[in-house]
Amino acid sequence: MNRFFVCLFALSTWAGCVIADGEGPTPVGIWRVIGDKSGEVEALVRISERNGIYEGRITTVFPRPDVNPEARCELCPGARKDQPIKGLIILTGLRRVGTDFKDGEILDPDSGDLYRCNLKVSDDNRKLFVRGFVGFSLFGRTQTWLRE
Repeated sequence: MNRFFVCLFALSTWAGCVIADGEGPTPVGIWRVIGDKSGEVEALVRISERNGIYEGRITTVFPRPDVNPEARCELCPGARKDQPIKGLIILTGLRRVGTDFKDGEILDPDSGDLYRCNLKVSDDNRKLFVRGFVGFSLFGRTQTWLRE
């Protein structure tokens, strides 16, 4: 019986340390991007981290009737203009703030528009809530991406 309580105490202490750590799930990995209009998987994005900064690159573009998977980002600004959409970095500058990822930027390759961006990973680490907005987070929209 004493062994049970010792194990229970050790487990609860470990769990408390994990919760206090504040790390939680991470967006690093491959995510399925579901189109708002189509409801279909449109692309895969690989999110990586380097020196505490997170970025996302399109690795796969799925063919659709109105989209060429070999398309280029004709409307993109700056150095991204006319670059192939496959391989394009669309998420930049995200930093972990507690369990969220904030202060980034997301590119919509269909329109060439840049938006401020925040990410939140679901508790089960299977969904990524991608919030793109102009000005304040209140003025934007959220997409749900699914872990591959």
